[in-house]
Amino acid sequence: MIESLARRAFFAFELPIHYISRPPRTDGDVSKWGKKYLVPPLVEIEGTVPLADVYWAWHEDGFYAAFDVPNRSARPRCDATHWWKGDGIRLCIDTRDARDVKRATRFCHFFYAAPVGGGPDGKRPLIGTHRMSHAKEPPPVVDVTQLKIAAHVHRTGYGLELAIPAACLTGWDPAEHARLGVFYKLKDLQLGGQHLTVDDELGWNADPSTWATGVLVR
Repeated sequence: MIESLARRAFFAFELPIHYISRPPRTDGDVSKWGKKYLVPPLVEIEGTVPLADVYWAWHEDGFYAAFDVPNRSARPRCDATHWWKGDGIRLCIDTRDARDVKRATRFCHFFYAAPVGGGPDGKRPLIGTHRMSHAKEPPPVVDVTQLKIAAHVHRTGYGLELAIPAACLTGWDPAEHARLGVFYKLKDLQLGGQHLTVDDELGWNADPSTWATGVLVR
């Protein structure tokens, strides 16, 4: 059993999240993100080639992330009704980084996003929130209209950008709480999956202690 677990499951990671002086324009163009904001590809610990480049940054006004997913030969597929079955991203943020807490608190946020599946025609980017499984207490309801998302879908892949304002992050206070719990999962129906730390079998969607620590740095 233990041999089947990802090596990353045995480590507690601390990763930098760099400050960005001006929040990036959310337009789906991932090329503007510099290497400074690249999230370390922890999947390489298992000798796996990353499926995507992931970027993140912070500002007093909120949290920003971008995903560059190349090497695809088919257009992504997703729909708002069954978003978990299609191509897309899950991004989790704990504004208190409670590494010893096994069940989510009101500071734990679960966002999902996809490059398609939104809008009346299903062709627009899709973003929303989801409750953590077995949470002690959910965060306050988020006004999803404040969340920003943009995607650029091209012949060989897609780029996806998210902007999560401070108003959508209960407990967001970079000056007093510069350590976050962070996690992402990329689900790709063609290429497979990419997780920041643990895979699905260890219950990242219920247990925030399986996430990494993101340290807000200037």
